[in-house]
Amino acid sequence: MSSKEKNSVTILTESQLSSRAFKDEAYEFYKELRKSQPLYPLSLGSLGKGWLISRYDDAIHLLKNEKLKKNYENVFTAKEKRPALLKNEESLTKHMLNSDPPDHNRLRTLVQKAFTHRMILQLEDKIQHIADSLLDKVQPNKLMNLVDDFAFPLPIIVISEMLGIPLEDRQKFRVWSQAIIDFSDAPERLQENDHLLGEFVEYLESLVRKKRREPAGDLISALIQAESEGTQLSTEELYSMIMLLIVAGHETTVNLITNMTYALMCHGDQFEKLRQQPDLMNSAIEEALRFHSPVELTTIRWTAEPFILHGQEIKRKDVIIISLASANRDEKIFPNADIFDIERKNNRHIAFGHGNHFCLGAQLARLEAKIAMSTLLRRCPNIQLKGEKEQMKWKGNFLMRALEELPLSF
Repeated sequence: MSSKEKNSVTILTESQLSSRAFKDEAYEFYKELRKSQPLYPLSLGSLGKGWLISRYDDAIHLLKNEKLKKNYENVFTAKEKRPALLKNEESLTKHMLNSDPPDHNRLRTLVQKAFTHRMILQLEDKIQHIADSLLDKVQPNKLMNLVDDFAFPLPIIVISEMLGIPLEDRQKFRVWSQAIIDFSDAPERLQENDHLLGEFVEYLESLVRKKRREPAGDLISALIQAESEGTQLSTEELYSMIMLLIVAGHETTVNLITNMTYALMCHGDQFEKLRQQPDLMNSAIEEALRFHSPVELTTIRWTAEPFILHGQEIKRKDVIIISLASANRDEKIFPNADIFDIERKNNRHIAFGHGNHFCLGAQLARLEAKIAMSTLLRRCPNIQLKGEKEQMKWKGNFLMRALEELPLSF
């Protein structure tokens, strides 16, 4: 999006927000929005009118605002409810990310014990073994595509083992996950995505049948037990929860590991500092989360009650989308916000969200990133980009900031 286009655009569409061109220039665009249009109009097709939030303080306020709902059924009357865009939508949307209290609290309680500090720490040796095994495969070749060879398989193996999912199925999740996070109502994309989601639902049905016959000590078996108790989890909620844990359990971490490595490759002084001072790893991870936030835009929030923001009335049924990436570059909160500084102090980023929907797997993602990056730098100390940084391409994707690939040599 050129400077001329930025100045002439009055309403952004979801296809623009999802484009590679937007991803390439998003940070400069967000900077302009924070200065002059912190509430920016969106046209979201069948979802209606929306607003893009770019400032940190607004993001914090709205992420906790009870006038905004994640479940559209809490906003629309029976006559107003939009028809499902996808045939398989109902089977995959009844999860805690699309729910409000008290349902959200009920659903979150069912899985949060698997993500406690104690449970996550018990995974440390397993994650370390996975990281080493993945590097064992590529180290003799002295090159790899970080996304395919390391950043994707590590978290998908971890979450698959937690859930009790056969590892041979993990490549399928990559395709299905992209269909789920691909926010588009273009007819051809809808048809393709609906087909893929249909495959995913069939897979979940088969998996759940098997787990009912042969329960084990995994998280899916525990969720099936909750579903069998009737009042805690419906069948649709069961499928939706499994889907959410698979997708959210790896997508953010893939991007965190990849984006952090890319940032270090683009900032040689910071890379060298981290090599010389590995005790800065935790701080470096937090800065990577801020600098290239893995989740660029939040999922949809619906306005249940009208309110005023920056002199503009936000009407009932309006959609609110918050740019976590923009909030995390807000100059009023982060001095030298466009500088990648692994020693940044008071790093109050909101890469994992804020409020009720703060990411349940944040601690797991941080641990996976710490082990992955520490192992990568220890075993491949001379790692470098294979190619020019300008050649690296961001995916065209609404929700995520993700690189298509990251070729490295060492």
